[in-house]
Amino acid sequence: MLKKTTLALTAAGAMAGSCIAVAGITVDTPLGEFSASANVTLASEYIFRGISQTKGDPALQGGLDIVHESGLYVGAWVSNTDYETSDATMERDYYIGFSNNITEDLTFDVGWLKYDYVKDHLDNADLNYSEFYGSLSAYGFKVGINYSDDVNSDNNVVYSYIGYKRDLPYGIGLSMRVGKYDFKDDTFFKDGATKGEDAYYDWYVGVTKEFVGLQFGLAYTQTDLKDEECENYTGNDTYCDANLVASVSKTF
Repeated sequence: MLKKTTLALTAAGAMAGSCIAVAGITVDTPLGEFSASANVTLASEYIFRGISQTKGDPALQGGLDIVHESGLYVGAWVSNTDYETSDATMERDYYIGFSNNITEDLTFDVGWLKYDYVKDHLDNADLNYSEFYGSLSAYGFKVGINYSDDVNSDNNVVYSYIGYKRDLPYGIGLSMRVGKYDFKDDTFFKDGATKGEDAYYDWYVGVTKEFVGLQFGLAYTQTDLKDEECENYTGNDTYCDANLVASVSKTF
């Protein structure tokens, strides 16, 4: 999921909300003012909605955002991936959205996001899917929802979440989120079971600190998936466990 967050937790996360970076260049045009920024992140692991996308290995990630003064934005983001059940080695995300203020304290963000996976330089179409997303933010709190109707080709999926962030003393940023990933079809099975669960919860808490022009992050993530459910879904029973993710990022 978004972005992506500098803690490499949500493609989209990150992407499920504003993907606009704060640094970059600004250009005046006949169509209005545009700003562009890029970001790069090195993370100890790529976690998406509580589940490892790199088998516990590090991830190198980067993105580019272009924002119009109206609040309209477009962007792209990439990361290496490594799965037990697929040969996909890269995730490429493309998104377009609109973010603005409703009141002085209330902000909305809506958009569309495409997840595109690559294996051996070819599209891995069985993994590709898209989401529509929307969120509201006020006083540090954020509530949002992502909807897709083509996960695994035809599974309807809703990811809903609530998050909170604030600035702490000494320039430390705090962020946390709880989300529910809800599938139309039974998806998370235990061995020998004919009926499985269709949803799971994930959560994280993270801190960031800027130092020498870089942003350092540390986050704890976890899901409520059982080992058997995780293994049947991802191919390994450890990919949904608690994780401590360290990262360093730079915005240009």
